[in-house]
Amino acid sequence: MFRTLFAALLAVSALEGAEDGLERADERLKMVREQIERRGIEDALTLKAMRTVPRHLFVPKNLQRYAYDDRPLSIGHGQTISQPYIVAYMTELLRPKPGMRVLEVGTGSGYQAAVLAETGADVFSIEIVDALARSSKKAVREAGYDRVQLRSGDGYFGWEAAGPFDAIIVTAAAQSIPPPLIKQLHEDGRLIIPVGPPLGTQYLILVTKKDGKASTRRLIPVRFVPFTRRDTP
Repeated sequence: MFRTLFAALLAVSALEGAEDGLERADERLKMVREQIERRGIEDALTLKAMRTVPRHLFVPKNLQRYAYDDRPLSIGHGQTISQPYIVAYMTELLRPKPGMRVLEVGTGSGYQAAVLAETGADVFSIEIVDALARSSKKAVREAGYDRVQLRSGDGYFGWEAAGPFDAIIVTAAAQSIPPPLIKQLHEDGRLIIPVGPPLGTQYLILVTKKDGKASTRRLIPVRFVPFTRRDTP
């Protein structure tokens, strides 16, 4: 009896989650059409993911009415959910495809991880703020993305046990590119990271790895929250 009731409650919860996702589908289509495609994003898997993932479920309830606006939003703890275009731009740069292994440093709301999972990637995501790690894990699970593994920790060191990775995405601005991340990048892999000071000019940097050597290319100017570290003895 208890198992039957529990299963029924899970089914209702899943149905409600699906309805929440469908509820604002028109806003997602408009977001992709006006904010993302018009700015040149063309990758089919990226566009499909941006049309599908219910962004409002990854935003605090008091800000959900702004979820599909062309701007970042606060998610508490001094962190933000990135502007939709930036999420799409960084996703496309990784050249997503089903089955690829992606490391994300800076889970935040969980939205970027969900977008990557929607493309078919297996996502390993690290969040340094314990409270956000818990809330993002809940949001990702409730949205139905079981291809995402989340943990709390210092992303500077990556996730060696799960590597190497076909792609790595960092969602906070570092002063320089952490060497452990380059080491954990697979041959022919791609790493995208914002680099620059908190109050100065930051740029997205694309790192590619060939014959064991990393090369970098500077892309667009951006504004991200700072890359933070845990105190070490």
